[in-house]
Amino acid sequence: MLFLVRTAPSEAFPQPVMPNPVIPESQSATESESFKDMLSQFEKSHSPKRAEGGQGREGTVITVNTETVVLDIGFKTEGILPLTEFKTGETVKPGDKLRVTVKGRDPEGYYELTRGKVARPTDWAALEKAFADKTTIIGTVTAVVKGGLNVDVGVRAFMPASRSGARNAAEMEKLVEQEIRCRIIKLDAADEDVVVDRRAVAEEDERAIKDRRYSEVKEGATVTGTVRRLTDYGAFVDIGGVDALLHVADISWSRVGKPADVLAPGQEIEVRVLKIDSAQRRISVGLKQLQQQPWDTVPEKYKAGDRIRGTITRVVEFGAFVELEPGIEGLIHVSEMSWAKKIRRADDIVKQGETVEAIILGVSAAEHRISLGLKQTLGDPWADVPQKFAVGSQIEGPVVSITKFGAFVQLLEGVEGMIHVSDMSAEKRVNHPQDMLKVGQSVKAQVLEVDLEKRRLRLGMKQLVPTSIEAYIADHKPGDMVTGRVVEVSGENLRVELGEGLQATCRVAPAAQAEEESQSSSKADLSSLSSMLQAHWKGSTGAVAAKPEPAHAGQVRSFRITKLDQAARKIELELA
Repeated sequence: MLFLVRTAPSEAFPQPVMPNPVIPESQSATESESFKDMLSQFEKSHSPKRAEGGQGREGTVITVNTETVVLDIGFKTEGILPLTEFKTGETVKPGDKLRVTVKGRDPEGYYELTRGKVARPTDWAALEKAFADKTTIIGTVTAVVKGGLNVDVGVRAFMPASRSGARNAAEMEKLVEQEIRCRIIKLDAADEDVVVDRRAVAEEDERAIKDRRYSEVKEGATVTGTVRRLTDYGAFVDIGGVDALLHVADISWSRVGKPADVLAPGQEIEVRVLKIDSAQRRISVGLKQLQQQPWDTVPEKYKAGDRIRGTITRVVEFGAFVELEPGIEGLIHVSEMSWAKKIRRADDIVKQGETVEAIILGVSAAEHRISLGLKQTLGDPWADVPQKFAVGSQIEGPVVSITKFGAFVQLLEGVEGMIHVSDMSAEKRVNHPQDMLKVGQSVKAQVLEVDLEKRRLRLGMKQLVPTSIEAYIADHKPGDMVTGRVVEVSGENLRVELGEGLQATCRVAPAAQAEEESQSSSKADLSSLSSMLQAHWKGSTGAVAAKPEPAHAGQVRSFRITKLDQAARKIELELA
């Protein structure tokens, strides 16, 4: 070993404060040289690491773990050799002999080993070559000084704290008397100024380990990792020297609010490699992928019509999600929450965390969808509507809403009927339902139509108001002779006015119609209509000409009633 004596300490290498020994003048140079020899022998006998550092030594494999190999290297403490030191496909087993080099100690006191050879400089020439070639050398940390550490690399060198790789003062203290691998980043032989860097070597080792790990890990493989850090969106897992992201969505088949609810730093877990992005140096892993997919058994466990019980996990504007079991959720749409009223927001009916009963409306395992109904648990109010509200029956209820085409009347909770604007009045034309009705008003109406499949019930108000046609139909029967005025001729059909607001239809035979088309369509004087219809409807048998003229608009003729339809409020005639 080469010792260089300084005449004055360099400012680049602050030294521990040591008392200056008083040396009697009688001591000779021979005694000084003897002291150096004694010191050299002491270092050789008490520093086995230094004696073996650059040369390497043989170790015997004791155990092989998932990430390291433990070796007996002849010291009181075993050495640890990372598996990343072995080539892909290379195997090792207890009892094998390996040539290793000691490069330092870990925080637990075990020797850190490497299979590569690391030289220890023996003179200035070796230091200069190591500096020029930027090679890694071995040194021993001797003391903590202001701003960093003193390192023995054959001469005393200085290592700045920022280049030590230690995160705090406590870690720097642990490096004292430890052998480390470092690189010379400054060398000035004239000033005996040597600066070394341990951090750069450690970062290169880390990159090498990551490169090797990236080449070893395959998509679809199951690996063991340690949770290193938690975030709101997932967890970073160390899978042997590289970090992989375990996204919160891949932690469990059931919904996970925060990764911290399931995982903890330092926890060891098995994960599956989902994706490797070599360009971005990213690995995605999943935990739930090692468990059975819950949706695989859904078709056997859940059928349409089943009643289920679950907890509401999320409420959104259009519905609520209900957890049936871990990993299985169904959706209650707002339209399936109430028979009685139209729900605009789901949170008006249900809240997160509530336990509800629902009916399964549909199951699509392929799309991971289950449709649920909340209102169906209360029974369908439309089930017996045809019996309760038969066509022709009279109802009474409040107006619950008005649209431009009609008004909706509540018959039962969950059952509404619509009065179309055209069925509101027989006496006048209604332009808008608001001209006759308002919300909350109680109205009476007649049931005109029931469509159970479409859940529609049509109502009419004007049908309950007596009209002249109803009185006319009540006073007449098929076969009666009546008098009326032809108001329109349309092909084979005539529209006949029997009285004010009272009209009927008359079908004309084709032969008669041809004759009518040859006649003039001049209109008669309409002012004479009232005098011609003076006779009461019941007794108006009005004599007709022996040879009737062809029918034309304005003509007053005698007709025979052929059909009276009370429900449809229709009268059909024929020429007499």
